[in-house]
This record gives sequence, structure tokens and C-alpha cells, in this order.
Amino acid sequence: MAKTNLDSTDRKILRFLIKNARTPFLEIARECGISGAAIHQRIKKLEDMGVIQGSRMVVDPKSLGFDVCAFISIRVADISRQQDTVELLKQIPEIVECHYITGSYNLMVKIYCIDNEHLMQTIFNKILLVKGVSSTQTYMSLNESFRREIYVDCLDD
Repeated sequence: MAKTNLDSTDRKILRFLIKNARTPFLEIARECGISGAAIHQRIKKLEDMGVIQGSRMVVDPKSLGFDVCAFISIRVADISRQQDTVELLKQIPEIVECHYITGSYNLMVKIYCIDNEHLMQTIFNKILLVKGVSSTQTYMSLNESFRREIYVDCLDD
């Protein structure tokens, strides 16, 4: 995807939405000095360009009992079948992210599990049984120090 050129008003809109996607459009319009209709048009344009890809609630996994977060590097046996492997991994509910990576592994997944037993079962009874997965390496997160969305202020005018 090509880089999108955003003006200062677009970036200001994004800052509000990243901070709180529930901010009323009229409040954003007032802060940006534009009309309510203009804010709707700009947000629609940002969605159509793929800059805004939806909004979501952020749920704390620990509050739901998912006390283990791990990152697993996955080596794919046949690189020409990598996308098929990704589609199979997508069916494992514990996996919340999957990234193509460089290095000696091909994929990196982020998973949430209830405890170490659940993690072990997910690795041995799900991930390692996926057709195409030849090996894994697991990194356990001890604590998430912070999480944030992209920093919009670093974009050029």
C-alpha cells in the first residue's frame, strides 16, 4: 500500500480517534474548526483510503483470565505453501496476531492462554499439528509495559 498524504486536519482527526474512537464527530469538528458535514466527509475519505480500518474495543486479556501472553516464531516447511499455513493458524482462537518475519523463522504469532498448561496444549495440540509448521520457538511475555496505536504526530505536513 502506498503512503497516504494527510494534511494537518486529517492528522488532528486521527489523533482524536486514536485517543478515543467514541469521541463525537461534532466535538472533533469543533476542535478542528470545520463543520460536522466536513468531519463526516473526511472520516469517510480516510476509511476509503484504508487509513482508518475500523474501530474496536480494547479488552484487557488478564481481566478475562488470560494470564499468559506468548510470542511464537514459526518455521514453515514449504515456503510456497506459507499462505495455506497462515490460513490454518487463523483457525486457532488463541492466536490474536500473525506476522510474516525475516530471519530463520517465517512467521511470528502472538497468543493468549489461561495458564502454562493451556499454552503447552496450544503449542503441542494445535500449532505443531498445523500442516506446514516444521518448528517453533516460544517467547513468554512477563509483562506488557505499554501498548499504543501509531504516533500520528511523526508524519510530515
